[in-house]
Amino acid sequence: MFFCHIYRPGLRATILAGWSASCVQGSRRRLAAQLPPRLVISEDDIEESFLKGSGPGGQKINKTSSAVQLKHRPTGIVVKSQATRSRFQNRSIARRLLADKLDDVEKGSESRTALKTEMKRKKKASKMKKARRKHRIHDHGGNQDNSASGTESTDVEDRKAKEDA
Repeated sequence: MFFCHIYRPGLRATILAGWSASCVQGSRRRLAAQLPPRLVISEDDIEESFLKGSGPGGQKINKTSSAVQLKHRPTGIVVKSQATRSRFQNRSIARRLLADKLDDVEKGSESRTALKTEMKRKKKASKMKKARRKHRIHDHGGNQDNSASGTESTDVEDRKAKEDA
């Protein structure tokens, strides 16, 4: 059996033979396949302006107009992005944020972000249930019944208790 290494900045994953990088990212693709497509916004409906950034980043971020503000004309929703120093990346991030906000307004609980949140909530609940199960098994010495705690009773003891009552 041989191993294949995938190198990314700050990440090194070892994959067994027969697996590929697409297999590792398969769960992301399955998640994306379950979600509805992103809302496409017409360029005519968007009013775009470039602003000077603020906050941490020093003089460079305060001097350049790399922050992007988008306004959706029909609804009046405004989104601002200054996540990166690149105007191009901030434009795409702002468009994605605007599409998500419009999707939330239009579809409510059926929106893409609501479905993502619900999937994350279910996954977290499943992890917590698994952790509780593991700790319960560990705390009781590997038995899932109550025999380790001394509270388990036999059928004979139950019959005796019923007869006495």
